[in-house]
Amino acid sequence: MTSHTIDADIKVKWAEGQSAYSPATAEELMLIAIDLLVKDLGNEAAREFVEKVLEHHTHATSGA
Repeated sequence: MTSHTIDADIKVKWAEGQSAYSPATAEELMLIAIDLLVKDLGNEAAREFVEKVLEHHTHATSGA
């Protein structure tokens, strides 16, 4: 497993307001991404999207 840190400033704006995030780990970045996906797509569509991405990576790594 790779050990790294993330130095990012993420600013998100929408009609209802704005948010700012500063993730330092991949886990924090993933939580932000999932939160934004759910807000944009809804719970079920976000779940389907994440499942497709994970399925792609499962197939990609199992063939290596």
